[in-house]
Order: sequence, then C-alpha cells, then structure tokens
Amino acid sequence: MESYYLFSNGELKRKDNVVRLTAPDGKFKDLKVEMTREIFLFGEVSLNTKCLNYIGQLGIPVHIFNYYGFYSGSYYPRESNVSGELLVAQVTHYADEKRRHDIAVQFVESASFNILRNLRYYRQREKDVDEAMSEIKSLRKKIAKTADIQELMGIEGNIRKVYYQAWQAIINQEIDFEKRVKRPPDNMINTLISYVNSLVYSSCLTEIYKTQLNPAISYLHSAGERRFSLCLDIAEVF
Repeated sequence: MESYYLFSNGELKRKDNVVRLTAPDGKFKDLKVEMTREIFLFGEVSLNTKCLNYIGQLGIPVHIFNYYGFYSGSYYPRESNVSGELLVAQVTHYADEKRRHDIAVQFVESASFNILRNLRYYRQREKDVDEAMSEIKSLRKKIAKTADIQELMGIEGNIRKVYYQAWQAIINQEIDFEKRVKRPPDNMINTLISYVNSLVYSSCLTEIYKTQLNPAISYLHSAGERRFSLCLDIAEVF
C-alpha cells in the first residue's frame, strides 16, 4: 500500500478505474487506487463529488493542507468497519480513571522510549546529548508512579522539553531554537516539527479508520469536541 503526496496544482478526478491528477499544463499522474492507503493534498486541487464518491467507496482518506503547509482537515469516508461492542469498551475504559491512566501510561512510556532511542542514535554520532538522556531516564522512572492524567502529562511535557533542548547539539547549523512554539511556529525548527506532526496525525487517522476504533475517544488527551483525539494519543509515540 502506498501514500500519495501531491504537491502539484490541478484537478483530481476519476478516470475509469484510477484517480487522475491533471496539472494546468495537461500533464497528469494516475494513482493506483487499489494500492493507495491515503492521499495528501498540498497543492491547489479541485475535485468533484464523482471523485469523492469513488475514493469513499474504496475507503481512501484524503488529507488536505493549505497554501502554507498547515493541516486543514481530512475527507473521512463513511465508516464500514464498525463495532458497537468495541465502542462501549472504549468509553468504559475512558470513564474508568484507573483504566484510562493505565492506557495513557503506555503511550507516554512508548513515546519516551523512542525519544531515548533517537538521542542514543545521535550520541553514537558524537553529539553531546548525555545530560539530556540522563534527565529523560530519570523522568521515565516517574511515569508509572503518576497518580492521574494531569501529573502524567506534566512528566510527558518535561521529557519533551528536555528532548527539544538537546536539538541545539544535534542540528549541524546555527539555530534559534530553545523551546516548542506552536501557534504560530516562531522559527524553522518549530515549523518543521508542526509540519511533521500534521503528517503523523493524519497518518494515524488513516490507520485508525481501518480498525473498529473510534478516533474521537482517547486516553492521554481528553476526548474533546471537533477533533480526533485518539490520533493525538497515538501520534505521541512517533
């Protein structure tokens, strides 16, 4: 299965048994829909309901980014792989504070493990990240001992703060990056992180769509309105 990242402007429409992106100059690219996992649209693309219906029948999510590369939203096809039993289980585990905390701990454990693995990679390349690794190892010991979600998210936030501070030693150029700034990003590193986070978030949504999980019911993040917060939980790991 393939993910398509389309940066060209043009028109996206169904052409027989493929989806075709035609550029203003007449050049086109056919997407092999039977091998398509998801489509990312970065250019100014027009598409009609015939194309959306075809994509929806095939269960292919389409993720849309604006002119500046910020994530705008997703075309989420009608769910066909649903389970009332699993939905009840998801809600039950969210409503039970201990069960929710136990699941949320696993997300933070996994995310911090990957952070350490990444720092270990750069240490082997003679980057000065020993102090950061030591701090994160110390913080990781506190994850399972947290009493509630709020305390857990505090530990998770401190781990990421230490991690991002280590980027000064990792990146091979002069950068003005000390902390994570999101809305709007204040430098090229924060812009890069926001951009990649959008890709990871939308990719997680695609994978959740293939399961019977409800993307609006999460555990580390609160199950709020107008967002697929389970994607935020899973994206933390990556």
